[in-house]
Amino acid sequence: MVASIRYWLRVFGICDANKPTELGNYLFSENNGKDKYIEDLATLWLLHFNLVFLEEASLYNMFFCGLQRERSKFEREQVVTYAKLKLVEAGKQSVFNENTMRKDVAVLLQNYSLPRKPQSNEDFSSLLIDLDLIRQSSEGKGYYFNTDGKRKVTKEIFLYGLLKLKEKEGDNTISFDTIQERIGLLFCMQDLETIEMLKQLTSEYGQHIAYSDVAGIKQVQFTKDLDVEQVLNDYYGTNV
Repeated sequence: MVASIRYWLRVFGICDANKPTELGNYLFSENNGKDKYIEDLATLWLLHFNLVFLEEASLYNMFFCGLQRERSKFEREQVVTYAKLKLVEAGKQSVFNENTMRKDVAVLLQNYSLPRKPQSNEDFSSLLIDLDLIRQSSEGKGYYFNTDGKRKVTKEIFLYGLLKLKEKEGDNTISFDTIQERIGLLFCMQDLETIEMLKQLTSEYGQHIAYSDVAGIKQVQFTKDLDVEQVLNDYYGTNV
């Protein structure tokens, strides 16, 4: 149990080497944590972002940013097959264990989707279900990415993700394709939804960020440094 808790704290980006990360302290510090009891949906979006983006649990990135590009509907075995294919392509087939992967896929789906026929309160207890990103099909054994009826990601959390992508890319200019592949899909956003989000951020953070679409070349340019904690404070400072 202790090992499992440590694992999830790490993959959620809350702890590193048994010590709280900056985000862990920001959200959960006993004295001044912004959302110690995870009462705000934005906190769930942050945890989801880290789980996928940090790739400490690589299956989640394969699933949201990989499988979703290829299909909107899927069954469990298709997720297992896709993960195996990606590991083989990366030359990591030796680490693939089919039974372990099936268990990991089952946990992933349990984290994000309600059972077709919930039987008890425990069926509603998974942390990320409230994001409503994955739904079970009304018939059969299938699932689908909920790109239409999901909860909408908070704009400050999307911008937080953009800043983390900028940090990872090491460039002040990021193409729209990269943003959609690394951030938009992560939040189950369609192209037009991501574009509208970027336009809104340009309007509200115009001193720091600019979205442009010139001759079909869509990109975001960071024109002035913007601190991630400032962005989080723009949300939590007035909403918690």
